[in-house]
Amino acid sequence: MTDVRVRLLKVVPTLMCGGTEHQFMALGRSLDPARFALEFACLRRVGGFVTEIDQRRIPLREYGISTFLSVNAIAQQARLARDIRRSGTEIVHAYSFYGNVFAIPPARFAAAPVVIASIRDRGAYLTPGQQAVQRQVCRLADCVLVNADAVKDWLVAQGYNPEKIVVIRNGVDLRRFDDPPDTERIRRELGVPSGAPLVAVASRLNRLKGIDHFLEAAAIVGQRRPDVRFLVIGEPNPSDRAYLDALTRLAERLGIRDRVVFTGLRTDVPVILACAAVSVMPSLNEALPNVLLESMAAAAPVVATRVGGTPEAIQDGVTGMLVPPGDPPALARAIHQLLADPELAARLGQGGRHLVCRRFSMDAMVQATERLYHSLLENRRRVSVGTPAGLGCK
Repeated sequence: MTDVRVRLLKVVPTLMCGGTEHQFMALGRSLDPARFALEFACLRRVGGFVTEIDQRRIPLREYGISTFLSVNAIAQQARLARDIRRSGTEIVHAYSFYGNVFAIPPARFAAAPVVIASIRDRGAYLTPGQQAVQRQVCRLADCVLVNADAVKDWLVAQGYNPEKIVVIRNGVDLRRFDDPPDTERIRRELGVPSGAPLVAVASRLNRLKGIDHFLEAAAIVGQRRPDVRFLVIGEPNPSDRAYLDALTRLAERLGIRDRVVFTGLRTDVPVILACAAVSVMPSLNEALPNVLLESMAAAAPVVATRVGGTPEAIQDGVTGMLVPPGDPPALARAIHQLLADPELAARLGQGGRHLVCRRFSMDAMVQATERLYHSLLENRRRVSVGTPAGLGCK
C-alpha cells in the first residue's frame, strides 16, 4: 500500500535538553502520524532526547562534523543531499544556526520541495560573520519560522525579507500541569525545610541567562527573608562546566550557599515550578522562553526581565512582573513584593495560567505548524504545475 503521508525531515544540531530541543521534541511527539512520516537528523548524536527517539523508533541520522570549515563538513552535506533525494523527503525543517547552515543548502541542492529555517532567539552568541552566513543561507529557504515578534523584528532589522518570516509561538502541554504537586516529596528530595518559601530559576546555565544576577538578588532578599530557599534548576553545556563552579563560588561569597540548591537537570520541572512561591527569569537575552510559559502554566507568579519576547507573554502587574535586565536590586524588590503579598502572587499566577491556556497551548502550536507545512507544500505543488499559489510564505 502506498504511503501518502508527507515525508518530513527535522534537523537539529544536538539532542541536548535546551529550549529549542524541548520544542523540537514536543512538536515531534504531537504531529499527526497519519499525515506525517517523521525523521530526525542531528550533527552530534548526544543529549538526553536520544534515548526517547530510539524508544519511539523514529529514524535518527547523524551527520558528524566538528567544524564547517572542513572537507568532512562538505562530505556530510553531500551525504545529506543524497539521503534527501533517496528518501523522497518533501519538507526539510532545520533549527538554529548550525542546523540551518548545515541543512538548508543541501536540501535546496537536492530539490526538496519545501525548506524551512527556524530561528528561535536573537543570536546574542553569534559573531557578526555567523549572522551574515545565516542570513545568506536563509535566503535559500522558503520560510523562516520564529517563535516571537521580537525575533521577527530583529531579523527584519538584520535585512531578512519580512514576507518570508512566520511567527508561531512556543506551546505548552497543559496536561503536564493538571495534577497537584507533591510538595513535601519535592522538599525532601531537595533538602528544603518544610514550609520554607521556594524561589526558583529554571534554565540552561550560561552567562546570558543572568543566573549570577539571580544569586545577587537572592542575597538581598535573604537579608529580610532568611527562611526563603533559592533553587537553580538546570545544568550547563558540557563545555561550560566551569560556569557552575563560578556560580557556586559566588553563592559562597554572598553568604547564601546554605540557602541555594543547585538541583542539576530535572525531569520534573513542572512539578517544581508548581511548588514555587516565585519563578524568576533573569535573562539578558531571550526570544520567548519555554520556562516562562511553563511557569505561567503552573500558575507560579513570575518575575522576569524585560527582554526579547518576554513582554509578549508578561503584562506587568497582570500576568507577572517585569524588571530591567542586569538589575539585581530591582529583581530582589519584585521577588520580595510577591513573597510579602500572597494575594498579589496568587492573582498574577492565575493571570499567567489563563493567558497560557488562551494563547500558548501545545495544540495551538502544533495546529499552526501543520497548517504551515501543508500550505507551503501545496504552494510548491501549484507552482510546479503553473497554477497560482495560495497562502503561505513567499
